[in-house]
Amino acid sequence: MTGFVKGALAGLKVVDLTQMLAGPYCTMLLADQGADVVKIEPIDGDPTRQFGPFRADDEAHHFGAYFQSTNRNKKSVALDLKSEEGKALFRRLAADADIVVENFRAGVMDRLGIGYESLAAENPGLVYAAIRGFGDPRTGASPYTDRPAFDVVAQAMGGAMGITGPDSATPMKIGPGVGDIFPATLAAFGIMAAVHHARASGLGQFVDVAMYDGVLAMCERIVYQYSYTGKSPVPEGNQHPILCPFGTFPAKDGQVTVGCPRDSFWRELVAIIGRPELATNPRFLTNNDRLAHSAETVAIVEEWTRNHTKAEIAAALDGKVPFGPVNTAADIYADPHVLARGMLAEVEHPGSATPVTIAGTPIRMTATPGGVARRAPLTGEDTVSGKS
Repeated sequence: MTGFVKGALAGLKVVDLTQMLAGPYCTMLLADQGADVVKIEPIDGDPTRQFGPFRADDEAHHFGAYFQSTNRNKKSVALDLKSEEGKALFRRLAADADIVVENFRAGVMDRLGIGYESLAAENPGLVYAAIRGFGDPRTGASPYTDRPAFDVVAQAMGGAMGITGPDSATPMKIGPGVGDIFPATLAAFGIMAAVHHARASGLGQFVDVAMYDGVLAMCERIVYQYSYTGKSPVPEGNQHPILCPFGTFPAKDGQVTVGCPRDSFWRELVAIIGRPELATNPRFLTNNDRLAHSAETVAIVEEWTRNHTKAEIAAALDGKVPFGPVNTAADIYADPHVLARGMLAEVEHPGSATPVTIAGTPIRMTATPGGVARRAPLTGEDTVSGKS
């Protein structure tokens, strides 16, 4: 096993109580940049260890791909937080930690006697972060505080599903778990802002991100659209309600995306597709003109793309007009950009004879690059070394 990442956050100690996706993704971001993340698990392990898929030769099933992906670069300490001994051991870990992160329902840690105020009394500089479906009463008491939530709930309530889908009557869930991942990313940012303040003042604080709030913030466009027009935006398929053309288009061998948010890109595009007269046609002169005639604009672009392969479209538009093929996972694995940027990270998997691949970190830094250096831990693997 390789060592931990030497990154910009080296020296920060994080006690991670999180499970599922949102919390582990947040602490993964910190671990990828070198923070010492100690994952606190129940004695029998985080339940998400049992989520697949599993490698065919992995008979031990210590954890599946779900757990491996977002718990890399972390240590594991197994504690029973319902026991007095477990709580005492947790307090020892938190006493000199910079950060504690949890994603239980509001009040769970308080009822255990190890909530924020209790820990901060012993460690005033502690930054304590919570990611919950509807936030924590400390920062704003939602009527939904006691509701559990997952990605799909946050996507639905925060507005993402309401503007995603093939038509106005068919809202759809976005494929990746953005209802978890985006709030997790916001929480990581909030944590680092609070750490910066704590280092200057000596005082920590409670950082709260609600998944509902996070998705709403991600969908910021719908807020100003409703304010300006008085109409709720609806799903519009693969085109854009403000920019045109801006969406997916058919190719001979799949689909591509083309975006012309600037009029200069439109002029480049129509010259390339053999329709230069459209550059000065008043129906298509500006983005707003094209949006007013969106069906006709989209049809013009489709007429050209459907008669060319993705490679031909790439050769024609490369460097001139924003475009990209709609990639499958297999396409991503074969893309030279992904190789050049190191976005596929190989790690060992206990019980498997060959390494497995997980997504690398997209955050690049020249002096402290960070990255993926260690597989996810076994349950309690670091309990002794973690001095628990």
